[in-house]
Amino acid sequence: MQGNLIHGSLPKSFCNLSTSVKGIDMSNNRIQGSIPLALKNLFNLSALALLNNFIIDRIPDSIGALSNLQELGLRGNMLTGEIPSSIGNITSLKLLDLSSNIFQGYIPQSLGSCKQLIGLDLSNNNLIGSIPAEIVGLSSLSIVLSLANNNLSGSLPLQVGSLKNLGELDLSYNRLTGLIPASISECLVLERLHLEANSFHGQIPEALCPLRGLQELDLSNNNFSGPIPSFLAELSQLMYLNLSFNQLGGEVLEGGVFLNASSVSIYGNTELCGGVPGLKLPLCKSPSSKKVSSTKARVIYVVAGSLLCLALLLLCLSISYCKKKQTTANASTSLSFENQFLRISYEELLRATNRFSETNLIGKRRYGTVYKGILDGGVTVATKVLNLMQRGASRSFISECQTLGTIRHRNLVKILSVYSSVDFHGNDFKALIYEFMANESLEEWLHPSTIGRDDEHGESRNVRLVQRLRIAIDIATAIEYLHKSCYSTIVHGDLKPSNVLLDNNMVARVGDFGLAKIISMVSAEATRIQDQGSSTSTAVRGSIGYVSLGMNLSYFLD
Repeated sequence: MQGNLIHGSLPKSFCNLSTSVKGIDMSNNRIQGSIPLALKNLFNLSALALLNNFIIDRIPDSIGALSNLQELGLRGNMLTGEIPSSIGNITSLKLLDLSSNIFQGYIPQSLGSCKQLIGLDLSNNNLIGSIPAEIVGLSSLSIVLSLANNNLSGSLPLQVGSLKNLGELDLSYNRLTGLIPASISECLVLERLHLEANSFHGQIPEALCPLRGLQELDLSNNNFSGPIPSFLAELSQLMYLNLSFNQLGGEVLEGGVFLNASSVSIYGNTELCGGVPGLKLPLCKSPSSKKVSSTKARVIYVVAGSLLCLALLLLCLSISYCKKKQTTANASTSLSFENQFLRISYEELLRATNRFSETNLIGKRRYGTVYKGILDGGVTVATKVLNLMQRGASRSFISECQTLGTIRHRNLVKILSVYSSVDFHGNDFKALIYEFMANESLEEWLHPSTIGRDDEHGESRNVRLVQRLRIAIDIATAIEYLHKSCYSTIVHGDLKPSNVLLDNNMVARVGDFGLAKIISMVSAEATRIQDQGSSTSTAVRGSIGYVSLGMNLSYFLD
């Protein structure tokens, strides 16, 4: 009965079906409520699939009585509580998928009793504690072991070497620490290894060298250091390699997967050099250039010492100016990704916005819909979900990331995080998470949708002259910053009242940078259009009547 529009709760009579029933599949419906306690009556059941519904509450402990069960799929529901240890009594179990729910607590060690298990997916939950050695010691696992997107801690157990038949291991987005154990070299069948977004450290281990079947390797967002090992260029099956945001250094290899710049990601490793031109890394210094004779060295030291004394004198006169300039540059261009953005999962967005319900809807924009949400930490945010079916939505998403990700000003809407991945159904999903502006947009104050509308405190929505002047100054200050104080001039392209938001203190914040352009990119695009002999002039797009407003307003303060 999968893939229909069946709704409502599972009736108790559901458990009175014939005991000869072997399999039940009601996935991809709208089933609510909880799993009946009497489910144990179907003791001959070998497969139960209720994926992608709205089932809540805990899994009943009585499920452990289904001794003949081989496949259990409850992915994509809203199940809570701890994973019942009684599942370990189902020794015939081969496939277990409890991913994308709200399970808490520890991974039960009793799952290690399921000696026939070939696939285990507990990803996208709120599980804590360490990874049980009994789980990674299951040599029967051959399809996948995924514990990604949880809050697991501790180190990767040495027993990982028992996964000799496993094809995919995904432990990404947890809080794992320590070294990658040498025993991982025994996982000879492994094709996909994802350990990104943890805190592993040390050098990339030589223990990965025997894994000749690796097709995907992601070690990004960890604390790995040292050079990139040469064996990575010898893995002939490797098609995707991500080593970004570590502390790697030295020369990048020029062989194997490293020959295709689109298959390799090494951003955030400032000490790397060389590699193919597509990686756009600086050239490495040749060893011969470092050899200087002792006589020349003495002369250089004497001259350098004299120049240093002169430089110190000049530095004392200009140190105040340099500090101010450096502070401005650092604020706009050197913010680290780790400190600037929150790490928010799709599940947390779903909870925060009440599954993107109409009651949380703030408004609909050109390329997406904005929802109010409250994160797990209590922070109130505005979440803009991109409508990827709308032409230009992806380009709008990239534009906002390029601009808001590198600038900061009191009169600009602050972006808290971005999300670009897939939802529970495997569809592309992109969202931008901003500070929540309690007083909505300037449009609502200047042109209320209802005449005489008052806010929730009973105060009139009329804006006094002094407030209008302050708001105008806030907007002009923001545009002046974008045009004159950023590393590259940024053109907003769509400055209008609905894109100006007001916080609790009626301070104006300019937002919606979906059509913004960095001026160097605009010039390059205009040059390309001119070279092609085109008569169009669409380098900057926006709402009619407002396109050029952002260009002119910056002169308000001059």
